[in-house]
Amino acid sequence: MKKTFIILFLLIYNLFLFISPGFSANDKIRLGLLVPLTGENAEIGKQIIKATRLALDDINSNKIEIFPKDTNSDPNRTLRSAIELDQMGINLIIGPVFYENLIYLDEVKETIFLSFTNKTLDLPKNVISTGINSISQLNTINKFLKENEINKSILLIPNLNYDQEIENGIKESKIKKLKKYFYDIEPTKLTKQIEEITNYETRKQNLFDEITRLENSDDPNKEDKIKNLEKRYTIGNVNFDAVIISDFDESLKSVITSLLYTDVSPKEKYFITLNQWFDESLLTETASQPIYYPSINKKNLEQFEKKFAAEFNENPNHLSLLSYDLVGLIYYLSLKNNLSDIDKAFKKKNSFKGKVGIFDIENNKINHRLNFYKIEEGMLKEIF
Repeated sequence: MKKTFIILFLLIYNLFLFISPGFSANDKIRLGLLVPLTGENAEIGKQIIKATRLALDDINSNKIEIFPKDTNSDPNRTLRSAIELDQMGINLIIGPVFYENLIYLDEVKETIFLSFTNKTLDLPKNVISTGINSISQLNTINKFLKENEINKSILLIPNLNYDQEIENGIKESKIKKLKKYFYDIEPTKLTKQIEEITNYETRKQNLFDEITRLENSDDPNKEDKIKNLEKRYTIGNVNFDAVIISDFDESLKSVITSLLYTDVSPKEKYFITLNQWFDESLLTETASQPIYYPSINKKNLEQFEKKFAAEFNENPNHLSLLSYDLVGLIYYLSLKNNLSDIDKAFKKKNSFKGKVGIFDIENNKINHRLNFYKIEEGMLKEIF
């Protein structure tokens, strides 16, 4: 009798362990991580893994388990790793990093991929872009334009492979009275195109004509007036109040140089560009200041960089901060939704405040509410 009681007790106890929420395997969020661990981008992947470890430490919960797999920055290897995770029953994956590695992922139909790409067009249906996309950036720029009542803007777009993303960003952000110009990044062609956009030759001729008119006039102050005019390059205004330059690095600087050459000054017209990730070289380009751009929360970025460096003795890449936030985002969604439906939570309207900023989630899309910055006199200042 006593032996029967013990057996019965153990059966009930084991059943309790099986059905109890505290011990059920279903209570775990099993999260895949697709990153390059081999090949030329291996360092990026390794830093992303370190950032997810930091996130898990800060969350301080055993609710999330992360399973990294290598992509080798190769679409075929990415697909194989995604299938391996799928066979493990994992249907929510952070990654892959690069847009080029997404092309076969629609073959793993039951899995949701939170890719680091900032591209939003032509994605497989089961891929959600989590990067700082053109929509987020142009939404922020549009807010600045409205707050400052800037009604006439032009947008300069390089003839590169992301022009359609910019077009989509314009459409989604609903920026009004925005005239678009496409330009060639080759310096000689670029300068010629900027001359045409700014009506430079006409304005230059206006200056020449005015000097000639004064020289032939009886104006008693003509010599002083001519001296002042000779300090200038053009006469006449351009037909815009702000120029938005969708470019980066040296190509961005080439566009600004061409604008300065055509006598368009950032002290008279707003120079605005896209997210520059706080490129410090812009601080020394005093001739191009003030210049404005949207970006992530800089204070949060600095705090994260300090924490990452203290833990791993190295400086993190920008994708590391995004991966840190994505782990936090998934944990946040798990608190608001049934664990079995966590992958469906991205269809609902949600907002999450991370280190990057605020994530807005709806219909399997993620946009970011960004901050807006100005560089002036060699200093970076937060506008909002």
